[in-house]
Amino acid sequence: MSSPMATDSTKFLLSDLVSSHIKYVPSKYIRPESDRPDQFNVEKSNAAIPVIDLQGLAGANRPQVVEEIGLACQNDGFFQVKNHGIPMDVIEGMLHVAKEFFHLPESERLKSYSDDPKKTTRLSTSFNVKTEKVSNWRDYLRLHCYPLENFADEWPSNPVYFRQVVGEYCKNVRELALKLLEAISESLGLERDYMVKALGKQAQHMAINYYPPCPQPELTYGLPGHKDPNAITILLQDGVSGLQVLRNGKWVAVDPVPATLVINIGDMIQVLSNDRFKSVLHRVVVNNTSERISVPTFYCPSPNALIKQAEAVVDEEHPSIYRSFTYAEYYEKFWNQGLQSASCLDMFKLT
Repeated sequence: MSSPMATDSTKFLLSDLVSSHIKYVPSKYIRPESDRPDQFNVEKSNAAIPVIDLQGLAGANRPQVVEEIGLACQNDGFFQVKNHGIPMDVIEGMLHVAKEFFHLPESERLKSYSDDPKKTTRLSTSFNVKTEKVSNWRDYLRLHCYPLENFADEWPSNPVYFRQVVGEYCKNVRELALKLLEAISESLGLERDYMVKALGKQAQHMAINYYPPCPQPELTYGLPGHKDPNAITILLQDGVSGLQVLRNGKWVAVDPVPATLVINIGDMIQVLSNDRFKSVLHRVVVNNTSERISVPTFYCPSPNALIKQAEAVVDEEHPSIYRSFTYAEYYEKFWNQGLQSASCLDMFKLT
C-alpha cells in the first residue's frame, strides 16, 4: 500500500503539525475542563513506587524477591526493577533508534502509517483516531514482536539498523517478562510456570511513543488515565518525566531512574489472580520544553487463550469474580471502548 500524502493543511501525525511551530493547542486536542491534568496535585516522590532488585531472583534470595514482587503487585500494581539483566547498550540503542525514527523526514515515516488496528506494524497518532472525540498528544509506532521471525521483516528498514537493534531489545525484554511472570505465579502460591502457560502461545507487542513538546500542556494529555489490557507491561523511559500513577487517590510522578525499568500488571493478571493483584490507573502528561520517548512492551495472552481465575486462588472467602473469556474478546471491547473509560473488566464480572 502506498503511504498517505500529507499537505500543509492536513498533517497525519502530531509531530509534523508541531514542527510547523504552532503556538496553541488545536481544538481537537483540548480536553473538557473537568478532564484536564491537575498539575499541582501530583506527588513528586519516586519512593512511593517500590524499587526491586532482581539480582536475587537467580539465587538463594529468590523467595524474598518473589515476596517483594507479590507485595508490589498487591499494594501498588506498579514497581521499578534494577539489575534486570538487560545490558545498558541494548537499552541505549533502543532509545537512540526510536528517536532517530521519529526524526526521519515525514515522507519516510509515513510509509508505516495506518489507522487499521489489525495491522501488526503501524505508525499512528493519539489512540484510536476512528472513534475518539478528543485526540491525545502523541504519535506512536506499534510493532508486534513475538515470535520475532514472524514480524521483524515488516518493521521499518530506516534507520538501517532499526530491525537489528529493536529485535535485540525485544528478545531481552521477553526474557525479563517470563522471569517476572514466573515470580508473580510463585507469589500467588501457584506453580512457577502457571502464568506463562495461562497466556497460551503468548504474544508480545511494543509501542514506541513520541510525545512532542506541547505549547499548552495543561489542556491535554499524552494519554489519559487508563489501565493496560494485557498481562504485564515493561516500560523503558528516556530521561524526560511524563508517567503518573494513581496511588491512594493521588497522582504520583514516576520520574525516570537510569538503568531502571517500570513494570505494571495489566487486566489479565488481575483476572488470573481473582483480584488479589489489580491493574492500576496511570496516565501520561506532556510538557512545553522537551520531546519525550517511551517504549512500553506489552506481554499478552495469544488471542485464543482462555482467560479464567486460577483454581488455587478461588475459595469460599474468594469466589470467582469473572467469567472466562478469550483474550481476543476482551481486547476487542477494550479497543472499541478506547480510553473513554479506565477499564472494561466490569463487563466480564459474574455479578
